[in-house]
Amino acid sequence: MSDTSSISKTAPPGPRLGEPAPWFTARSTGNPRFTFHTAAGRYIVLGFVGSSEHPLAAAALAEVAARRALFDDVKASFFGVSVDPADEAQSRVAESLPGLRWFWDHDLVLSRLYGAADVEPGAADGVTYRPFWLVLDPQLRCLLSAPITETRAVLDFVAGAPDPGDHAGAPLHAPVLILPRVFEPDLCRRLIGAYEAAGGQASGFMRDVDGKTRLIVDPTHKRRSDHDLVDPGLRAAAAACIRDRLVPEVAKAFQFKATRMERYLVGCYDAADGGHFRPHRDNTTAGTAHRRFAVTINLNAEGYEGGDLSFPEFGPRRYRAPTGGAVVFSCSLLHMVDPIVAGRRFAFLPFLYDEAAARGREARNAELGEGLAPYVAGPAA
Repeated sequence: MSDTSSISKTAPPGPRLGEPAPWFTARSTGNPRFTFHTAAGRYIVLGFVGSSEHPLAAAALAEVAARRALFDDVKASFFGVSVDPADEAQSRVAESLPGLRWFWDHDLVLSRLYGAADVEPGAADGVTYRPFWLVLDPQLRCLLSAPITETRAVLDFVAGAPDPGDHAGAPLHAPVLILPRVFEPDLCRRLIGAYEAAGGQASGFMRDVDGKTRLIVDPTHKRRSDHDLVDPGLRAAAAACIRDRLVPEVAKAFQFKATRMERYLVGCYDAADGGHFRPHRDNTTAGTAHRRFAVTINLNAEGYEGGDLSFPEFGPRRYRAPTGGAVVFSCSLLHMVDPIVAGRRFAFLPFLYDEAAARGREARNAELGEGLAPYVAGPAA
C-alpha cells in the first residue's frame, strides 16, 4: 500500500474485546521468522499503520516516539506493521530495542489476518487499508481497538495499565502442579551421577522449517546440556516413580490420564556457559504436537542460583520444586528458564501423553526432518 491508497474511515477491525489475537509467524526488523506468540507476558501494542509516509500514520508514529519510554519489553512492547516496501528499503522505520519492532507485511498476509486490509478492485492499488491500533493483554487477548487517529488515548491506556502480573490487585499464578517427593534423594544423586559419568551434549529445540520438523541448536535461544539415560535400571526406577507417584496426581489435578512418556533425559543448566531457555511452548511443531504435559523434576534444588522456571503469560513469579519434586504444566503454556547465575541446575525432563496422542505422533512421521527417528507407537508401557 502506498501513501495514496484508499483509507477506510469505518470502525477499527481486529478481534473484539476479550478475544484472543491470531498467532502468526512473520518477518520482522530483527528476525526473519518472528513467532508472535512468544511475545506474550507483557502488553502488546500492534500498530497497523500501512505506510509510515501516510499523514495519519506519520502523526501517530510521532506521538509514539514522544513517549518512547512506555515500551521497555517488560511492561509493554510496540510492534508496527508496514505494508510499504519503501519503509524497509529506505529505512523509514527501524527496530529500537528494547521495545520497538516492525513487521514487514508486503504481501498483506498479516494485515488481512487482522482485518486491516481488504483487496477491493475499486480502491487505489486494489487495496483498502484500515490503519488502527490494537492493544493486547499479557495473554495476547484484545484489550482495546482504536483508529490510528486516537494514538494519545491508546498510549494513555497503556501507561495506566497495571503491571502485567497483576489483575485487579490480585497477583496471577500459572496453572501448574507442584508435587514434592516424586524421586527419592538417592535416585536424584544417581541421575546426576549418570550425567557426570557420560557428560552432556548441546541441547536443541524443534522448529518447523519448509514443512518439516527439524532439530535446531541455537545457544542464543537455549543453552543446556543433556544426557539421554541408557542405564536400564535408572530408566526403570524413574519410570516407576512417575507412573506410581506423579501420573495419579496429574489425573486428579488435570483430569488427564497419561499412558506414555517421552524422553529419559537429564538436563544441566550451567552458570559457566550462561545456561538458559528463552520463552517457548513445547507442542507447536508437527513433531511435538503429541505432547500434553511437560514435567520438570529438580534433582538439586539447593545447588544453584537463578535458573528458575516462569510462565510469562501469568506474571513474573518463579517456580522451583524441591529436590525430587516436580513442576507439571500443559505443553501449550509459554514458559522459560532464567539464566543461571551460580552453580549447575540438574533436572529430569520428560513429556507425558496418551494413546490418542501416540496415534497422532505416529501419523505425522512423514513430517519429521532428516535426523529425527520415526515413531512407532507400539503397546503402552
